[in-house]
Amino acid sequence: MVLSFGQMGEGPLRALWVLAGLVLALRASHALSARQAAWFGWAMGLAYFGITLRWIVEPFFVDPLRHGWMAPIAIVGLAGGLALFWAAAFGLGAFGARSAILRPVGVAAALIAAEFARAHVFSGFPWAMLSYSLIGGPVDYLFAVVGPHGASAVLVAVAVLASVSLDRGRTILWPGLAVICAGLVTASFATPMPGTNETAPRVRLVQPNAPQHLKWDPEWIPVFFERAIAATAADPPPDLVIWPETSVATLLRNADTWLAQIGRAGRGAPVLAGIQRWAPEAGYHNSAIVVETDGSVAALYDKQHLVPFGEYVPLVWIFGKIGLTGVVDMARGYAPGTGGGTLDVAGLGRARILICYEGIFPEEIVEGGTRPEVLVVMTNDAWFGTGPGPRQHLLQARARAIEQGLPVLRAANTGISAVIDARGRIGDSLPLGEAGYLDVRVSDPLPPTLYSRAGDWPVLAVLIATLGLVSVRRRRIHVDGDGAAH
Repeated sequence: MVLSFGQMGEGPLRALWVLAGLVLALRASHALSARQAAWFGWAMGLAYFGITLRWIVEPFFVDPLRHGWMAPIAIVGLAGGLALFWAAAFGLGAFGARSAILRPVGVAAALIAAEFARAHVFSGFPWAMLSYSLIGGPVDYLFAVVGPHGASAVLVAVAVLASVSLDRGRTILWPGLAVICAGLVTASFATPMPGTNETAPRVRLVQPNAPQHLKWDPEWIPVFFERAIAATAADPPPDLVIWPETSVATLLRNADTWLAQIGRAGRGAPVLAGIQRWAPEAGYHNSAIVVETDGSVAALYDKQHLVPFGEYVPLVWIFGKIGLTGVVDMARGYAPGTGGGTLDVAGLGRARILICYEGIFPEEIVEGGTRPEVLVVMTNDAWFGTGPGPRQHLLQARARAIEQGLPVLRAANTGISAVIDARGRIGDSLPLGEAGYLDVRVSDPLPPTLYSRAGDWPVLAVLIATLGLVSVRRRRIHVDGDGAAH
C-alpha cells in the first residue's frame, strides 16, 4: 500500500490499488508476533503517509534559503508520527491471536479505530483517509450513508473477506464477496442525483493566481489585487463574486480604500472575500467578509479550526509558564473564531463558509442550527505547490459535498477553483496555476443525508462491538489453549 490516493488513477482504479494493498498487508501480518506486527504497521504507515503527504515540504521551499533544511525533518516527522497510529493498530490487532479469521478482523477493526483517532487527537489530521480512494467511483455514495470512517470500514471489511478467501479451503467465500461488491455498486444507481437549476444565481469564482513566494511581496500585491478586480468587473455582471482566502492583502481595519474598490467592481453584486483582521480582545483572525456595493461589510466570519504550527503553535502557553515570554511572542498566530460559520449571503442564500483547513473535518461542517444551502470553500493552496496537495484538497471538498448532500463552491488562490454538485461531481473548474474567473450556477441540494443526521455514532457503535467481540473471542481461545483455532 505504498502508493497513495494522490498517486493513482481516478475512481475504481485508485480504490483497487488501496484494496490490494490492504489485502497484502493483512496477509503479511498474519504470521507476525504483536511486536513484529507493530513495526510492520509503522513501516506501512511511514511509506503511505510519506508518499501521500510529500507535498508538506512545499511551504519550506517558499523561502528555501531560510527554511529548506527543515523539509526532510517535516516529512519524516509527520509521516513517522502518523505511522504510530498504524503501528498501534497492527500491534494491538495482532495481540494474542493467530487465527486466520480472528487476526485480520482484529487488525482491520483496530486500523479503523486508529484512523478515527488520527482524525481527532491533537486537533486531528484526517488527511489521506483510506476511504478517499473511493471518491469518483461507483460506491462513493457510501459517504452520504456512513461518512468517511464508515466508508473506510467498508473498504477494509472487503479486504478482510478477500484476505480470508485466499486461504485454502475458504474459496466458498469468493461468491459471497462478489455478491457484496455487486450489491454496493448496484446501490449506487438508486442514489438520488441533484437536478440542475438554470434559474439559480450566477456565481463568479475568482482565481488571481498569486504564487506563495510573491503573494505578500509589496511590488506584487497590487498586481494580484488588480487581477481580482478585473475579474470581478468583467461582463456580464454576476449575482455574487467569491474571492479566495486572504485575497485582500491588508488588515480589515486598514482596508477602506480596498473595500470601496471591490464594491464598485461588483456593480451591485456582493463580494465574499478573504482577509485578515485584528480584534483587540482576541488578536489576529483569518476571516471572510461580505463586501457590499458601497464598500461596507455586511457579514463576517472568523476561521475557527486553525492549522497547528501553521496558524498557531499548540501548547505555547507552557513556554510562558516557565518564563520564556520571548518564545510566546514569536509563536503568536491567529486566534480561533466563534459561531457556526453559516452566513446569509445575498445572491446565494445560507452558506457555510469553510476557510482552507476547515474543509477537511467532516464532523464540523454542519453543527446544529439551520441547514445551509451550499458550502463555500475559500482556500490558498499555493502553499501546497502544484503536486498532489491541491488535488487531494479538492478531493476532500468532493467528499464533504457527498456527506452533506450539498453543492460546493470552491475559490482557490492558485487553483483548483471549481463548482461541485451535491453528489460530489465536479462541474466547471479552473486548473492549477492559471489566473482567471469562472461563472457557475449552483445545483440544487439533496435532502439531508443519513450521515448528516447521524454522524459517526453508528460506525463507532459497530466498531466498539467488533473490537469487543474480537477481545472476548481472543480470551476464549487463550483459555482453551487453542491458539490455532479457526
